[in-house]
Amino acid sequence: MGIKVAKFGGSSVADAIQLTKTKEIIEVDRNRRYVVVSAPGKRYDQDNKITDLLYLCKTHIEHNLPYEQVFQVICDRYMAMEINLRVEIDLLKEFDEIKRNLQEGASSDYIASRGEYLNAMITAAMLGYDFVDAAGLILFDEKGKFLAEETNKILGEALKKHERAVIPGFYGTYPDGKIKTFSRGGSDITGAIVARAVGAEVYENWTDVSGFLMADPRVVKNPKPISRISYKELRELSYMGASVLHEDAIYPARIAGIPINIRNTNIPSDPGTMIDAEVDVQKDRIITGIAGSKDFSVIAIYKNGLSQESGFIRRLSSILEDYDIAIEHMPSGIDTVSIVVSNKSIDGKRDEVIEEIKRKLDPGSLDIFDDMSLIATVGAGMSKRLGVSATLFTALAEAGVNVRMIDQGSSEMNIIVGVETKDFNRAIQAIYDAFVPPAKE
Repeated sequence: MGIKVAKFGGSSVADAIQLTKTKEIIEVDRNRRYVVVSAPGKRYDQDNKITDLLYLCKTHIEHNLPYEQVFQVICDRYMAMEINLRVEIDLLKEFDEIKRNLQEGASSDYIASRGEYLNAMITAAMLGYDFVDAAGLILFDEKGKFLAEETNKILGEALKKHERAVIPGFYGTYPDGKIKTFSRGGSDITGAIVARAVGAEVYENWTDVSGFLMADPRVVKNPKPISRISYKELRELSYMGASVLHEDAIYPARIAGIPINIRNTNIPSDPGTMIDAEVDVQKDRIITGIAGSKDFSVIAIYKNGLSQESGFIRRLSSILEDYDIAIEHMPSGIDTVSIVVSNKSIDGKRDEVIEEIKRKLDPGSLDIFDDMSLIATVGAGMSKRLGVSATLFTALAEAGVNVRMIDQGSSEMNIIVGVETKDFNRAIQAIYDAFVPPAKE
């Protein structure tokens, strides 16, 4: 077996109890040689994430408010972890340095990054692994752009010197050595970067869920888990609002051809979800998942001879661009085109946009449908499979759902339907029931 990189999220490293679980997971498989950790997350619903508390300290200082009480809460969390795990680290020295930098006006990025930094030190001591700081190894340029190739070379060379290591997630450094954090999914991104740098066989992303589900459990009761999914399918579901890994967290592993395994720290025996470049389509699995988003508007335009009118779509897109309105989808027919936009992007601009479209494009008719939701049914197994569309639309019709828009990509990997928001849950349930056979008793 090759090298495995294991990244543990905030809930997986929230306290000594959770860290003990991560230790057991890592020690079960000695191929888990490189570990990436987040800052401690919430231990219970009313608890605070360490990163949020660190940001709060910075905010207090900026507003000339006392911050010492909040900082002490942070220190107490880490001291309790050190004591309960029976490791010895000079945490007091680290706290003093962070506090001094806070008082001297250190950046928000630096302050926020200390959550991962301290947690990685504790985790390394617990495991007996080397602590390798991400500073100076994960690189950004002066403008804050991540330098992928430079990082891959330097990080790879550095980690070759360590048989086993723990690396803090979430941050790297500018050329001048100052700390720079990733904007979203920071520790997930670090894990993928480390996996690429060491040529890992698999990148394990340990969290508090057992991989991905075929539908939102708040809509569909006990949806089936997704055992395997391709990067392309994941992108489609993610775009439509499914709560999955951010694209930046997938990219380093994807370009290196490294599969990502989403696992549950609390149920380590569960195989979770494997994300890979290509997935063999199972005969009994037509769809991979269903995801949807609410709060859209559809601008439906009819004009006789529209398809023969040169530049119509370009001029329409230009109008929306002038108002900084992104087009989510644009299904079209011979004499029709529908523009799907988010309610947020068109708020306060609606009347002006409509007037300009009428004035510049002279449509035969123009209708707006509000309170629309989009639902994507995704699956590589849908391609070239007879009767998929018929099954989907029959299910919606039998559920009494009126379909206001249809959009199918050329890859035949997804079918997107627009429905009224009041029908959102009913539509997802109907599609799920049509394609997923009930579990056997």
